[in-house]
Amino acid sequence: MDIGIKLELIKRNTEEIITEKELIDLLTKKKKPSVYLGTAVTGQPHIAYFIWVLKLSDFLRAGFKVKLLLADLHGALDNTPWDKLDKRFKYYKEVIPLMFKSINTDIKNFEIVKGSDFQLSSKYFFDVLRMSTFTTINDTTRAASEVVKMGDNPKLSGLIYPIMQSLDEEYLGIDVQYGGVDQRKILVFARENLPKLSYKPRIEIMTPMIPGLMGKKMSASDPSSKIDLLDNESTVVSKLKKAHCEAGIVENNGLLAFLKHVIIPIKIDNKEKFVIERDQKYGGNIVYNNYEEIENDFINKKLHPQDLKSSLAKEINNLLKTFNKNRTSLEKLRKEAYS
Repeated sequence: MDIGIKLELIKRNTEEIITEKELIDLLTKKKKPSVYLGTAVTGQPHIAYFIWVLKLSDFLRAGFKVKLLLADLHGALDNTPWDKLDKRFKYYKEVIPLMFKSINTDIKNFEIVKGSDFQLSSKYFFDVLRMSTFTTINDTTRAASEVVKMGDNPKLSGLIYPIMQSLDEEYLGIDVQYGGVDQRKILVFARENLPKLSYKPRIEIMTPMIPGLMGKKMSASDPSSKIDLLDNESTVVSKLKKAHCEAGIVENNGLLAFLKHVIIPIKIDNKEKFVIERDQKYGGNIVYNNYEEIENDFINKKLHPQDLKSSLAKEINNLLKTFNKNRTSLEKLRKEAYS
């Protein structure tokens, strides 16, 4: 694949790359570069996870070796009960590959890594101590502030979090770390501090965070703000009916954001169009080729919020069919992990 095409794939739906020049150099010099995304095994996976699953799919298509770090110890540092870590790891390990399956991604170059498999080694722990001797409480607090639940009296565990995430880049042997833009302070912290241990800084790539159903950040801890991967068809329809979607307003509209960053890229990849299904008495179906057309019609009130909700519910339920087929086994794992 041409470097320009690879770069275009990687840049799709990204908010920031630190730095693009380094990324181009990597694509030029290395035949099979590697990238990782880390996710702590905390809340229940929901449909916003498709944003990073799609981006990891882009990396796979661009010829990268992709590693997903299921960070069990990071989950504990962010207040997940210790006795639930392994159960939540098992749940994540089952549902994430199904997300790739639901978008028809080949995952032969995809690997899931359990954090505690390497983070408990004596060398890793020694490096945690080494980095802690030249980073300050203010540095680690600032780095963790948008990722870890800090509160008014933060625990020491939250300050260890960015140190470990920085070292993960070295111990996973990757060229690129990818994450949401909420991770930016930790990613910059890693670039600044790894060289102090004589480790090379990595390229950092970020995608935007999207609003939830109620117009605020989509959160695993707020059921009303998100659609769970195991929600059935009627639940999806019900949640979307209640979702915040003010006519003509794009800002903080979680439905449009999900369309832009998930549904439309999938449609484009599959060479399909997005269809708003309407009765003939309301003008009949509308066929869209890209997101810009949808947003323009929505702003100009040619696309009614209810029609948008109905069509989006159908698309989301199509994405979740894979999970419905495996509902019994997944429900058992989820109950063990989150009861």
